Amino acid sequence: MGDLAPLQIRDWGLAPYAEVWEAMRAYTDHRDEETPDALWFVQHPPVYTLGMHAHPEHILAAGAIPVVHTDRGGQVTYHGPGQWVVYPLLDLRRRGFGIRSLVSALEQAVVDMLADYAIEAHARREAPGVYVGHAKIAALGLRIRRSCSYHGLAVNVAMDLAPFAGINPCGFSGLAVTQIQAFRPDLSMVQVRLDLESKLRQTLRLPLV
Repeated sequence: MGDLAPLQIRDWGLAPYAEVWEAMRAYTDHRDEETPDALWFVQHPPVYTLGMHAHPEHILAAGAIPVVHTDRGGQVTYHGPGQWVVYPLLDLRRRGFGIRSLVSALEQAVVDMLADYAIEAHARREAPGVYVGHAKIAALGLRIRRSCSYHGLAVNVAMDLAPFAGINPCGFSGLAVTQIQAFRPDLSMVQVRLDLESKLRQTLRLPLV
């Protein structure tokens, strides 16, 4: 793959979904072969998001939580404080990834991180994401444009899970949802972010510079 441009890490803190989505699209639309790849970490205020081909009936009771129709793959999910959302802005040709291998690498990073926490997790090929038993702990939805990725991965850490009852998570009726806090309440958001970045660097083959 040759020499790769340095990786940029950005922590947005708590930022509105629409603001970060617009920034992702702009980054992707204006990048060229010299543009560095990036990992953006963010927590969003409460929001339901629907993928491009999502079925609106999977929103059961949105209540006061806004609903955003977005341009990623997948069905409906929920974002809120206490959940790390990671947006990998990668040039797939430069990195040597296809879509399926990118999905697998993102899932594997979460599985490996959870294994370090003594949490046994797995991916499901027919339903992208990461699961502990039958409960989903991480959701995944991507968009590829001009061979570059945006949108990404959401890992439940220490959040209010109640809003997931207002949807069929990822389009599956009755799907249970869990989070890291249920197994390791001693772990902070900061620690999980650092550990997740480390695992993503490994599975995505991202440089340390």
